[in-house]
Amino acid sequence: MGESTARLDGDSGQYEQPSTEGLLFTSDKKESQHEVVGGIVSPVSDGYGKQGLVLAKHRIAMAKLALQSSDWVTVDEWESQQPDWTETVVNMRYHYERILKDYELRAGTHSDASGDNNVSMPFPRLKLLCGADFLHTIKIPGLWPDDHVEDLVGRFGLVCVSRGSLQPERAVHESDTLYRHRQNIFLVREWVRNETSATEVRRALRRGRSVKYLIPDSVIEYIRGHNLYTEESERRNEGTVLRPFIKQAHQPIKCLND
Repeated sequence: MGESTARLDGDSGQYEQPSTEGLLFTSDKKESQHEVVGGIVSPVSDGYGKQGLVLAKHRIAMAKLALQSSDWVTVDEWESQQPDWTETVVNMRYHYERILKDYELRAGTHSDASGDNNVSMPFPRLKLLCGADFLHTIKIPGLWPDDHVEDLVGRFGLVCVSRGSLQPERAVHESDTLYRHRQNIFLVREWVRNETSATEVRRALRRGRSVKYLIPDSVIEYIRGHNLYTEESERRNEGTVLRPFIKQAHQPIKCLND
């Protein structure tokens, strides 16, 4: 990223119970060739409509518990507090505006020992941290408006990690939009693979099985204390169409490929 610093924003997911795998993944991005100055975890609004999605207040609390020992990843509540689901690009714009305001404030007061206020500061950039499955959703008709994809990968950029049998390289190759901005998509291959999924963790919790070592102990205690991820909670939003499909339904469906 040259003279810029980067902040990773992982706001593409619902953020249910934070897994140890996910926390390791986020920390690994800190140890890259780029200067990563911060990370943002942004749980989705209750309006997303996913079946089994627990209330945002619980997801926020669990994320904060899981990140208690982190000195660079923070939990942001703005997205979760919105009455309706907000598009990924909208969330990225919101966070980037805040980052730029902070940068301008710091740049305005930054000076060297001689009092020279022209000392340059690395310009901040914001990128979305995601898995290969996220890239493949871009091909789903009606889910992603073309201009949102352009803004997401053209203006911001992605740090995308391989997941299971899904390969991000193929998703980039099959989308003209992604391919056009491929220089702004950083592909990361996880050589030590962990196939544990949030879906499997929730299934284990519903069935009363142990999830120790899969998620932080503090999160396990919170889940038990609030009786989360039960058969009853899994029926929440049952039969509800995901809000992204409803919200984008009025827009013409365009194929991202020729």
